[in-house]
Amino acid sequence: MINEMSVQTIRNVFSVETGYRLSDDQIVNHFPNHYELTRKDLMVKNIKRYRKELEKEGSPLAEKDENGKYLYLDFVPVTYMLPADYNLFVEEFRKSPSSTWIMKPCGKAQGKGIFLINKLSQIKKWSRDSKTSSFVSQSTKEAYVISLYINNPLLIGGRKFDLRLYVLVSTYRPLRCYMYKLGFCRFCTVKYTPSTSELDNMFVHLTNVAIQKHGEDYNHIHGGKWTVNNLRLYLESTRGKEVTSKLFDEIHWIIVQSLKAVAPVMNNDKHCFECYGYDIIIDDKLKPWLIEVNASPSLTSSTANDRILKYNLINDTLNIAVPNGEIPDCKWNKSPPKEVLGNYEILYDEELAQGDGADRELRSRPGQSLGPKGGRSRDSGRTVLTTWK
Repeated sequence: MINEMSVQTIRNVFSVETGYRLSDDQIVNHFPNHYELTRKDLMVKNIKRYRKELEKEGSPLAEKDENGKYLYLDFVPVTYMLPADYNLFVEEFRKSPSSTWIMKPCGKAQGKGIFLINKLSQIKKWSRDSKTSSFVSQSTKEAYVISLYINNPLLIGGRKFDLRLYVLVSTYRPLRCYMYKLGFCRFCTVKYTPSTSELDNMFVHLTNVAIQKHGEDYNHIHGGKWTVNNLRLYLESTRGKEVTSKLFDEIHWIIVQSLKAVAPVMNNDKHCFECYGYDIIIDDKLKPWLIEVNASPSLTSSTANDRILKYNLINDTLNIAVPNGEIPDCKWNKSPPKEVLGNYEILYDEELAQGDGADRELRSRPGQSLGPKGGRSRDSGRTVLTTWK
C-alpha cells in the first residue's frame, strides 16, 4: 500500500526510538531526511558543500570567473544563517549597503514570517524584539536565513512572478528524477517596484498564493496563475526561441544540481519516493534562481484549472511510484515504462548518464541544448563542455 504521510509522521516512522519497520508492500511519499533539501538553511549548506567538493576534485563545473563567481553553480542568491552567520552577513552587507535582503524563518512555509530589510538597524531591532516577544521562542531560538533579494525580477505586465515546478524523485542513489510538464507561474497582485517605501508590502514582493489571495486585486477565476507553456510562448515571442530554450535548460540544470548536492546525505530508503515543489525566480537578464524547495507542495486548488492539474499530478505521481496500479513492492528497480509517465518526463537518470546513453538521452529531449550554457557559446564561438549529464 501507499501511505500518504505528513513530514511529522515520516519523522516518527523513521525515528530510532519510536520508528517501526515498513513491510515490502508499503511505500511512503517522503524520504526520511528530506529536510536536507527542503529546509532553507540546509539546502544552502548542502549546495555550498557540493560546490566545494567539486572544486576540490578540479571539476569543470566548479569553474569561476575573474571575480571569483561560479560560472555554472551560481544559482542560489547569496545566503547566510542567522544568528550563526551574523558577522559574515554584516561584512557582505557593508560591501553593497544599498542592497535589499529578505529574511525567512527556516522551518516555515506559505510566506509566514518573511520580511525585507535594507538597513542593519532593522536586523538589530528584529534581534532585540525577538528576545522579548514570542516571535522567536526562547527554547528553540528559531533559525532564519537572510538572502540577497533579487530586486531585478523579470516582470510581465509590470508584476513579479515565480515558477512552481514539480519534481519527482524515485531514488537518490542512483539519482532518478522526473519533471512535471504542467508547472505554473504565480503572479503578485500589485505591480512591482523596487522602491524602499514598498518594502513592507508583501502583495508586491511575495508570490505565495496563501498571501496573494487576500489582496484586493486577486482574481478567483485564474488565481493569478499562468501555465509554464504560456510563459514559454510569451518569452519565445518577446525574447526569442534560443534564449528561451537556454533559460529552460538552465532551470533543469539547477534542479538536477540541487538534487546531486543532497544525494550523498539523503537516506535513500527503498520504501520512499517524493514529489517536491521547486520555486524558481527569473531575473530580467533571464537568469533563473533557485529560491526554495517544498517537501509538501500545496495540493489544494484555488481555481478549476488548478484542481484538474493537482488531480493529474497526484495520479501521474502514483503511476510512477506504483506502475499499473499493482501492489507496491519496494524491491523493484524503480524504472517505470515510458507509457506510464503521463505528464512527467525523465529529467535525469544517473544510470543512463554513466553509460553510453547519456548523449542519446540528451538528444532525445526536444528543445534541449547541451548543458546549462548549451551547445556553442555565442560570444566565443567555442564549444562549451557538456557537463550536466
